Amino acid sequence: MKVSKFPFSAAGKAACIGHTDGFVKIVGETKYDELLGVHIIGPTATEIIAEACVALSLESTTEALAKVMHAHPTLSEAVMEAAEGVTGKIINM
Repeated sequence: MKVSKFPFSAAGKAACIGHTDGFVKIVGETKYDELLGVHIIGPTATEIIAEACVALSLESTTEALAKVMHAHPTLSEAVMEAAEGVTGKIINM
């Protein structure tokens, strides 16, 4: 199992709106890179959880989730960053 956690405090949008508490954690399976779970803790979790629900229902890989385009600056970028952490390609940490 591979796990990556990206704190909202590292996201520019979170700093701009003053909501830096929380994080996105992604859990992936090692052999086939299947996305196993997404944990979102923070005041904006309800705004970005749908992306994780779609990825899980489509049996996405963590790499596929990391490659999804995300607008900047947004809090949903934390999902992409956490997925990049699982694949070892995280940029903003």
